[in-house]
Amino acid sequence: MFFPIMLRLAGRKCLVVGAGRVAAAKAAGLLRDGAEVVVVAPKAVAWIREKARAGKLVWRRRPFSSRDVKGVFLVVATTNSAATNGAVFRACRIRAVLCNVVDDPERCDFIYPAVVHRGPLQIAISTAGNSPVLASRLRRELERQFGPEWQPFVEHIGKLRRQLLRTDMPRQKKREQLTEIASQKAFQNFRRQRARAARRGK
Repeated sequence: MFFPIMLRLAGRKCLVVGAGRVAAAKAAGLLRDGAEVVVVAPKAVAWIREKARAGKLVWRRRPFSSRDVKGVFLVVATTNSAATNGAVFRACRIRAVLCNVVDDPERCDFIYPAVVHRGPLQIAISTAGNSPVLASRLRRELERQFGPEWQPFVEHIGKLRRQLLRTDMPRQKKREQLTEIASQKAFQNFRRQRARAARRGK
């Protein structure tokens, strides 16, 4: 089993070993969340080469060395070499660095869940590696249930929450207000207000 957690990666150094299509996807996700990404591989797909030239990530154009994990927060191994992936995993264990070997759950300290992204709202689905296909299917179902309108709603209630927390309102009253602004009724009212505003704007 895996412990569910959301990590703040902004400013943290993360290593991707391998530079193929899968590595590019993993690096893109790390960059999106603000990580400082280093890629180690003798060759790289165009996307990684372009990001390296633009200074968005660092590409070390050589084979993996155990020294590469020094000072790294987490590592993702994406190579098609079992020997290299094993070396990455062992190096991470020695230095107590979090490691994910793609498609090898036994060599993963963390896994990538299927995620529904709606701005600040993220819904993660994991089967602990038992069935990534099932996780993907559930993600598609949740994407239909939680449409794009959830992003502005979550941003809206976040703003209201920050305003409430700055008031001198009694704690119990704050709790009641926080529950109310996150209710289904509040969501439906928010949708109606946005729909009216959109019609007036036409």
